[in-house]
Formats: sequence, C-alpha cells, structure tokens
Amino acid sequence: MNKVEINGIYYNLNECKKTAEVTKNPDKCSGAVSIPETVSHNGVTYSVTSIGDWAFYECSGLTSVNIPESVTSIGNWTFSECSGLTSVNIPDSVTEIGKEVFAYCDGLTSVTIPNSVTSIGDSAFWKCSGLTSVNIPDSVTSIGDWAFRECSGLTSINIPCSVTSIGRSAFWKCSGLTSVNIPNSVKSIGDWAFSGCKGLTSANIPN
Repeated sequence: MNKVEINGIYYNLNECKKTAEVTKNPDKCSGAVSIPETVSHNGVTYSVTSIGDWAFYECSGLTSVNIPESVTSIGNWTFSECSGLTSVNIPDSVTEIGKEVFAYCDGLTSVTIPNSVTSIGDSAFWKCSGLTSVNIPDSVTSIGDWAFRECSGLTSINIPCSVTSIGRSAFWKCSGLTSVNIPNSVKSIGDWAFSGCKGLTSANIPN
C-alpha cells in the first residue's frame, strides 16, 4: 500500500489492483467533503472502492460527506465522533454498515440506509442524539448489538420483515421512542434491547 494525499483526502493505493482506500487524514477534514470515484497519481488512475477504519474519526468540523457509487465498503469507526456531521450520502453499492461508523455523531439528524445494506454493525449509531427517525430497508437481516444505543431523539423506527435478529441493547435508552412494531420474521431479541426506553408505551411482539 502506498499512502498519498490528493486534494486534501488521504488514500492507500493498491498498485496491483489499481484501487484506492480513503484513509485517516492527520490534518482532520472539515466542511463538505465529496469523495471522487477515481483518483490519479503519477499518471495512474485508481478506483476508490473503500473507506477505511478511522478515516474521518474525530473530524468535528466535517459537515457533510458524499460517497460515490464505486465504494462498496465502509470500515469501522469511520465517522465516529464527527459531531458537526449533519448529512451523509450512502450509495447503493455499500452492503454493510460497520462497527461504530456514526457513533457520537450527535449533529446527524437523518440518514438514508440504501437497499443494498444487509447488516447494521454493533454501535453503528451509538449516541446519535439528533437522529429522529430511521428507515431500515428490506435488505437488512440483522441489527447489531448497541446499534442505536442512546439515540435519545429517536421517535420512530421501521423494522422491516427481512430482519431476523435484534442485538443486545440495540435501542437501549432510546427515551424518545414511543412505540415499536417487531415483525414476524424476528426470531431473537437480545438482552436489554429496549431497556431504558422510558417513553415506550406500546410494543407489538410476534408469535
């Protein structure tokens, strides 16, 4: 891997596969960031296919991110503690939302999860207190442990019929949640999944 900086974004270049992975920026990104589909270095063009672990970690000045269709994977802790992040575009090419990807992004008010995503990782949206609603697509089969832990502003959640498991403490201390409908497809609900949901007045649990 060859680490280079191109237009303010750092990449690990795979010279054999001609692919590029967005990697951690030591200078911290800020403002609106648009990741390109391809980058060029020393006359060679690389396809941007992934965003690595910690890539935008603690970039508190980051306000929005546009991710291209060429990206298929987003690593763990990628946008963790980006407190100024208000919007992010996740393309249909992404299949998995990793561990703590948006943890502590308390400025994030809404997120669209594309139909390509099959799993939401552990603590993916932990303490995203500004998040008010989440629409989980029919492609998702599992909601990880602590996935929406302490999302106190969350008032509604759509759990589709494709989901078979809800992890431990998945909605722990989601105090704004008033009702939840668990579809027939769900076979297991982890410990403390809705613990601390003080505003919860109704829950539909299948047979």
